[in-house]
Amino acid sequence: MKKHAQKLFNRCFWLHLAGILCVALGFIGMALPVMPTTIFFILALACFTRSNPKLANWLLTHPKFGPTLAAWQSHQVVPVKGKWGAGLGMLFGFVILCMTTAPWFVLVGVALTELMVMAYLLSKPSELPAS
Repeated sequence: MKKHAQKLFNRCFWLHLAGILCVALGFIGMALPVMPTTIFFILALACFTRSNPKLANWLLTHPKFGPTLAAWQSHQVVPVKGKWGAGLGMLFGFVILCMTTAPWFVLVGVALTELMVMAYLLSKPSELPAS
């Protein structure tokens, strides 16, 4: 019985479960403007690539977000539209945070985190390389 439990709860099981959770969060993010979408689908793709190739293929061939995920997987491309959306979303959230009574160290921490995320996004190519 113990061997059966070990086989059931192996690494693939947890990656599959994490991928399903990320897809669910991605769909929630499509409905809620304050929650990101793309990062959850990228994480789901990473999980499914290692645990369930059928679901990874489903993500890569999906008509809405498949091309973006395929571009990320092959060359880590972040489209200009995505960079603008991320930047404006982070700015909007930071402005709202500044209107609260958050302590100064929270404001500084969030600002630094958002600047690092934006620097990372800007370091990625915006288009697939010409081949």
